[in-house]
Amino acid sequence: MYAIRKIQEQVLYHAVKEVSNETTAQSIVMAKQEDNPSWVKNTMKRLESHFDLSIVKQIRMHCQCGYGMDDKLALLKELMKSSSNLEEFAGKEKAKAAGLSYHNGKVYLQFPFCPCPMLAEIDRLETNTWCQCTTGYSKVLFEKAFGCDVDVELLQSVKMGDDVCLMRISPLGTIRFS
Repeated sequence: MYAIRKIQEQVLYHAVKEVSNETTAQSIVMAKQEDNPSWVKNTMKRLESHFDLSIVKQIRMHCQCGYGMDDKLALLKELMKSSSNLEEFAGKEKAKAAGLSYHNGKVYLQFPFCPCPMLAEIDRLETNTWCQCTTGYSKVLFEKAFGCDVDVELLQSVKMGDDVCLMRISPLGTIRFS
């Protein structure tokens, strides 16, 4: 877990520094002797107290780890090759098994557990700030797969007390089906 914490500290530090400065990034990210659950909760409070929610979301979206991205992208590209529209794409058995669904021009992605190892020891979060990294991950993933910009909105979070994590993926351009 130590390596994951160090990675998270570094990506968050750089994301905060990008929208502010080194001093602010240092004060938000670098904490003395906090265990991982305390660090996550306290760092998010510090982040939320320094920035408005739109900037907080932007910062956290830039903190996505990219873990397993190549495998997920390969699956999406495989689904794209055998589809001619989003409904067909999300309606395939492999898509459903991966948590994808389709409704009113949008793709939904859900999973019944929190995949973040940093949250393994946390039962519940007070806000969805930490979870915004998954919207950044999904944005990168689906933009690569679809070949256009997408908007990703976190609708539910297991760590916020919901039964599933659920995101809406909204394409903002023309999707390139193969």
